[in-house]
Amino acid sequence: MVKKYGISALLLFGVYILVMYVYIFHSNSGGIPESLQGTVADPHTFMSEQEVYLSEEYSKIKNFLFFVATPFEWLVYIFILASGLSQAFENSLLIKVKWGIIKKAVYLFLLSLFIFIVLFPLDYYRYYLSKNYGISNQNFSSWMRDILIDFWVNYGMTVVIVTVLYWLIYKNTKKWWINACLLMIPFSIFMMFIQPVVIDPLYNDFYPLTDKGLETKILTLAEQANIPANHVYEVNMAEKTNALNAYVTGIGSNSRIVLWDTTLNQLTEGEILFVMAHEMGHYVEKHIYIGIVVYTFTTILGLWLIAKLMPWIIARFGSRLKIKQIHAIHSFPLFLLITSVLSFASSPLTNYISRYEETRADDYAIELVAEPSAAVSTFQKLTIAGLNEVNPPLLVKWFRYSHPTMLERINKVVDDTSE
Repeated sequence: MVKKYGISALLLFGVYILVMYVYIFHSNSGGIPESLQGTVADPHTFMSEQEVYLSEEYSKIKNFLFFVATPFEWLVYIFILASGLSQAFENSLLIKVKWGIIKKAVYLFLLSLFIFIVLFPLDYYRYYLSKNYGISNQNFSSWMRDILIDFWVNYGMTVVIVTVLYWLIYKNTKKWWINACLLMIPFSIFMMFIQPVVIDPLYNDFYPLTDKGLETKILTLAEQANIPANHVYEVNMAEKTNALNAYVTGIGSNSRIVLWDTTLNQLTEGEILFVMAHEMGHYVEKHIYIGIVVYTFTTILGLWLIAKLMPWIIARFGSRLKIKQIHAIHSFPLFLLITSVLSFASSPLTNYISRYEETRADDYAIELVAEPSAAVSTFQKLTIAGLNEVNPPLLVKWFRYSHPTMLERINKVVDDTSE
């Protein structure tokens, strides 16, 4: 029976891959509307023919990988359960110890290591792709270092979260999600607080902006926006990527405005001020706090759904998935599976909210800096540096784009300034 279900899942996955391949590589979705061809939003006006070709090719491959990798991850979780691997990890001689936290830590290490090994080819191919298309400058040893830091940081947080989570499930298999919500929300806020000063520096060096004249102008903008900022930080990314970025991270006294050095090297002063004004727009519009509210709501809803779905799945398919009890640690891949499916299903909504916030931040930046041409040229340079697709297919936009498309962003600037 398990073999039959496995073959059916693989066939379904194969059909899905074929459908997504046709949609992404051979459909007419996306492209430049006829009314915008030849305008500043048309990549043919600010990119070379080679850059346009590479951006289209690179975007299609990235999009296809995204839509393939997510359900493939689901199949991995199902395989770990149905093959008995999860039970084997729990019953391993390596974890016959008295203390439950050590047992869970070893189980989670074996599980994380297996998933890391299985998904490593996909991770490596993404790295190879970005290197081959000139987005990444990072050598293999540096990339592996970042991958291993990711592994250990995620593993450490997983041990803490899962140990507490399964203790709650053991104490109350029906209402554990309520206490989990009460703990997860402050934990997540705590992680947002320490992210800029503890986790981010593991990957890169952060230091105050070296161009003090530019920093003064940025802080003047911050003062106009009533933002209590004393420093702007830059991070050394040029040795890893040619892409451009800037962001706001952290909360409270640990919040930071960060510029990649690639942004400093490739944008003009006016363009940098526009980027900074955009990031300040997020602060003024209180997007960090809105994000916390949205995260709180989705966490509560997600944990409630998991609490309802896990017992039902175990009752119906537990023997095939080799799950004996919901509070047994070997059920954790099922928790991961449901979480991943819910996250994927909700991404169109969360991306829509994010795109709305990014649009608001763009509007604020254009009003604060009052240089529409700087906004347009910034968006154009961001497109070139990342070989971004200016107008992706609709499904790609829904599931992948947390920012408005470059076509929308550039065209909105033109429309607003022509009114």
